[in-house]
Amino acid sequence: MRFRHRDGTVVHLAYCTNVHPAEDLAGVLAQLTRYAAPVRDRLGVARLGVGLWLSADLAAALDDDPVAVDRLRAELAAHGLEVVTCNGFPYRGFHDPVVKHKVYSPDWTSPARLEYTLALARVLTALLPDDVPRGSISSLPLAWRTPWNNARAGAVRRQLDTLAVRLAALDRPVRVGFEPEPGCVVDTITDAVHHLSYVDTEWLGVCLDACHLAVGFEEPKDVVNRLALAGLPVIKLQASCALELEDPADRRALAPFVEPRFLHQTRERGGGGVDDLDQAIAGGLPGRAPWRVHFHVPVHAAPDGVLSSTGPMLRDTLSALLSGAHPSTTHIEVETYTWQVLPAGPRPDADLVDGLAQELAWTRAELLALGLEEVA
Repeated sequence: MRFRHRDGTVVHLAYCTNVHPAEDLAGVLAQLTRYAAPVRDRLGVARLGVGLWLSADLAAALDDDPVAVDRLRAELAAHGLEVVTCNGFPYRGFHDPVVKHKVYSPDWTSPARLEYTLALARVLTALLPDDVPRGSISSLPLAWRTPWNNARAGAVRRQLDTLAVRLAALDRPVRVGFEPEPGCVVDTITDAVHHLSYVDTEWLGVCLDACHLAVGFEEPKDVVNRLALAGLPVIKLQASCALELEDPADRRALAPFVEPRFLHQTRERGGGGVDDLDQAIAGGLPGRAPWRVHFHVPVHAAPDGVLSSTGPMLRDTLSALLSGAHPSTTHIEVETYTWQVLPAGPRPDADLVDGLAQELAWTRAELLALGLEEVA
């Protein structure tokens, strides 16, 4: 889906396919038929954006096989789909029974992370529509916070310098955004400004995840202003919502969201944080102020009862990025990868196609309310 900002810039909206477990080409092609194309039909649009997640193995295979890339591009076109962005955060096994901290491996100290990202970039150059000026890739926030030392920081710096040089040599422009996330080296926007101060901002910048910003109790306008002052571009926005609990005395209401696959970092307003939700429920936080949980909940529907979502903050994030004279980003990706692990009660609809369509419809309405114009 495409929208025109008041300055004439085209803003792209997609949903992220890391919600689907496929890790080979046959599986990716099947998910386009089973989910993406029906979502497009449900929305009644001629063209739908998909933010592709390709596992490291599939990215490498496609990078070595132009015929397979041509097949993927043809299937996208046949279904009325387009790709301007890839999610390069999970390396592989994102739908394993237990993911947790494995999602941060390999990190940016490893040559494997560099090669994966470059393979994605090369594949993306072949998938980009001809009339799209550049693509984007989101990546992990350098590494989990431990272990971290000067040697590891130096290794990351060398890798990012190489990344920028090799991105500059591609046939078409592709930029990489590093995604602050609670518990990681780049946890907050302060960390992003500090740890990414040396990068080549023509090719590298920040991917904002609205859920992560919310968990850190960061204010969207302040975030966008600080990044602008630091000269760090917002490569991409991941439109997402966190789970919120106003009164920690009601913490047992969060119990159905404790699950084994993903890490659900939990923070309390004013200070205090734990690395997973079960630790918070067991008493790991002070319990004197509201909690926010890194559990991506559907952007269009808050849970019932004492729980809520950070939908208002997502709305503020969209406004901070897009309500000015010029957009601060042109790539928006709805990223609710947790549909399969949501408790049955808070799930608005068990039909994934309908759920994804409702999320995109909600986001489309927000963009239109900000004055953007939908274009065919």
